[in-house]
Amino acid sequence: MRPNATALQILSERFGKDSLIALATFDGAFPSVRTVDAWYEDGCFICVTNARSNKMRQIAANAHVGVAGEWFTGHALAENLGPFSAPENARLAARLREAFALWLDNGHTDPADPDTIILRLRLVDGLLLSHGARYELEF
Repeated sequence: MRPNATALQILSERFGKDSLIALATFDGAFPSVRTVDAWYEDGCFICVTNARSNKMRQIAANAHVGVAGEWFTGHALAENLGPFSAPENARLAARLREAFALWLDNGHTDPADPDTIILRLRLVDGLLLSHGARYELEF
C-alpha cells in the first residue's frame, strides 16, 4: 500500500533537496548511527558515499537500515548502485550534482573515484509528523 499523496508531498518538500538524515546500520549486535547528506525522490533517499566506508561494510552484511530526519523516522533497504561515474548512473549522477552542488566537488568527495558510489535507501515503512498530523507509511 503506497502512502497517501499528502504524505508523499510532505516528504518531497521536506527532503527533496540536500538534507541531513541519520542513517543507522548494524555493526554486529550494535547499531551504528551517522549523519549523511541525502536527497529524497520517489520513496528513496539517495546518498553519495565511499564504497570502503564502515557504513558500506555494515550494509554488505545487513542491508536493513534505519533512517531519521526532520520529524520522520523509518526503515529502508540499502542498495549500492555502483560508482557515481558509471555510465549507467549518468542520469542519476546529474540530478545528484544539482542536489549536492554545494559540497560534491569540494575536495572531500571525488565523483571520478570508482570508490565513490551512489547509495539508495529504498523506504519500507515510516512515521511522518507534520502540523499535528501523523502519517504511518508503508512503501
